Formats: sequence, C-alpha cells, structure tokens
Amino acid sequence: MSTPLRTAVRRIEAGTPAHRDRAIDGLRALALLAVPTGHWLLGGFTRSADGALHNASPLSAFGGFAPVSWLLQMLGIFFLVGGYASVLSFRRHEGPTSGWLKGRLARLGRPVLGVTAVWAALLPLLHHGLGVPGDTLRTASTLVIQPLWFVGVYTVVTALTPFCVRAARRLGVWAAAPLLGSVAVVDFLRYGPYADAMPSWLSVLNILPGWLFAYQLGVSWGEGRVHRRHAWALLLGGAALFAALLLWCGYPLSMVGVPGEARTNSHPPSLLVLALAAAQSGAAVLLRERLGRLLARPALWAPVVVVNLSAMTILCWHQTAMLAAAVPASYLGGVPGLVGAPDSVGWIVARLAWMPLFAGLLVLIGRYARGFESPWTRTGTARRAAAGVLAAGFAVFALGLA
Repeated sequence: MSTPLRTAVRRIEAGTPAHRDRAIDGLRALALLAVPTGHWLLGGFTRSADGALHNASPLSAFGGFAPVSWLLQMLGIFFLVGGYASVLSFRRHEGPTSGWLKGRLARLGRPVLGVTAVWAALLPLLHHGLGVPGDTLRTASTLVIQPLWFVGVYTVVTALTPFCVRAARRLGVWAAAPLLGSVAVVDFLRYGPYADAMPSWLSVLNILPGWLFAYQLGVSWGEGRVHRRHAWALLLGGAALFAALLLWCGYPLSMVGVPGEARTNSHPPSLLVLALAAAQSGAAVLLRERLGRLLARPALWAPVVVVNLSAMTILCWHQTAMLAAAVPASYLGGVPGLVGAPDSVGWIVARLAWMPLFAGLLVLIGRYARGFESPWTRTGTARRAAAGVLAAGFAVFALGLA
C-alpha cells in the first residue's frame, strides 16, 4: 500500500466514531455496488442502421444466466439497512418529525435534481452540436432515469418511518407480515385463475408494500425486535418460498425484466422479490457480528466509508459512466462488449473486460458530481428553480411524454 493511500486509510479509521455500526455500513456498500454491477453486466446495446443505440440484454439469449440476477438483486438489503439506519437517526433527532424528514428527503433529492438537470442541458448539445442520433438520446435518457425510480420509492418509505417505528414497537418482526400478505394477494389475483378478469393497473398496488417490506424489517431490527431465531426463520422461510414460486408457480427466473417476456418480477415487485428479500434479511442479521469484526480492519473499512459517502452519486451516475463509453463506440460500428448483440459468451467476456473502464469513468464523473450530495448553500433560489425546470424537462423527455 502506497504512503498516500496508507495515510488516507489511517485518517478514515481515526475519524470513525467508536459506536459506528460498521456491519450496517458494509451491508449498504455491498447493496450499492450491486446496482452498477448488475446494470453494467446485464445491460447491452445494439446499433441500428442509422447508427442509433438501442437497449438489449444478455438474458434474452442466456436464460441460464438468470441466477446471476439473484445475487445482484440486493435492493432488499438496501431497504433493510435503510430502515435500520432511519430508526437510529429518528431516535437521535431533536425537534419536530417534519424537520427530520425534510433533512432526509433533501439528501435524496439533491443528487437526483443534479443528474437530471445536467442531462437536460446535455441533450441539445449532444444532438445538435455533436450529431448524436435522437434514438440514442432516448435510450440514454431511459437508462439514466431507470435507477431513479428507486429514489422515489425510498423517499415514500422514508416518510413512513414514524408509522413503521410504531408498528415495530407494537408487533416486532411481525409488522412486516401484512405487507407480505398484501403482495401475495395481488399476485394471486393477477396471475391466478381470475387473471383475465383483473384490470391492468392491479400490479401497481404491489409497489409500496413490496419495497416497504424489507424497510419495515429493518425498522424492527433497529428497534431490537429481530433476533437470531427470527433471522433463521426469515432465511429458511424466504428461501423455501423462493424455490416454491420458481418451481411450481411459474414465476420468471430473472429478478430483472427480460425483453420479450410478459411477466417481470421487479417492476413492480412480485412475491418472489419479497421471498428473496426475506432470505437476504435473515442472512444479514445472522452475519452482522462476523461482518463487523471483518470491517474492524482499517484497510477493509476505508473503501466501505468511501462508497457510503458517495452512495447517491453511484446510484445516479453509474449509467452515465457506461454511456460515456458506449456512445463514442457506436461511431466505430460493432465493438465487442460495448455495441453489438449480447448473444454470445464472447460478449459476456468482453463486457467483463470493459467494466473496470466503466468504474474508472464513474470515479472521474463522481469527482465533479459529488457536490450535488452536499447542501446547496451557495446555490440561490434562481439557480435552484432553473435546475428544477431542467430536471422536469428531462423527465418529460425520458418518459416519452414529448
């Protein structure tokens, strides 16, 4: 380890409070890194005759690749530790609950406003100034906005924290059970014998309970109401339900959407997502102490701190990093692993080789985008309003409303 790196590690270690729960931060970092890893590995591009990029997925050609999505779908862990951390923060806050919520939501909103405003300013420059095809820009906009739905859902569940705390204090780990039951009922209606008679919007009812499930488990955990016996029940029960849904209930193998398939597990979340989240949550509780001891090592703890400090930057800008490599490559025609049908083992090997470049580009972008996570103390009302207008315009374009 070089001297500057060793100095940085020591500084991070010295600045870490003794009461810091390193295991929770480690779990959050793991879940965070799974997001760009999954998108970079499972997201490809094809090039049309006019040079425009279009989304494609290796899962369309490699059905056996689906179990990889089980490992990379770690949003259950993210919501779990989010609920746990929110309890600790909520317990420490002073003053009205509205003040606590305002601070939490501002931390989520600033980076989203930043990335969408920047992309709104980039679109005309890329199209008119550099001649990037309009379809490429629509593909890029879809990818940029794709992970931001998570922020919207997370904002809602964060706002429900006071109610989750009350439910946890009253019901303990069982406070999450009605959420599981709600998703099970909706899934039965939309996939069961009465599916043809059900309205198409029915699946929307799964969005809130589907993602609130793991968050509520995290709140109960933070309140000290989830013990090892509960963790074993979550792990084994979640794994058993996961297997049963795949083997006997016809749920898709992939945890993410596959082009051409009628059913998807994650948008909105199906019962399979909750089964996986339950198993992951149980494993996280059981491994907490061991992970905490592992992260007591300064060299392992330092990268966890860096990832957590850049959480929203990673979430908001990782697709931009991949596009920064793929869009220029589209002018070269087919580039293995970047531009070309993701339908061969060679593509997968090439994509793995490109991923360090994506990571490097994300680090470079993050050096400038990281400021969006900090309070905008030097940003006046006019600039904030302009950013809001730009962000709204980008959302309209990305969602195909214009």
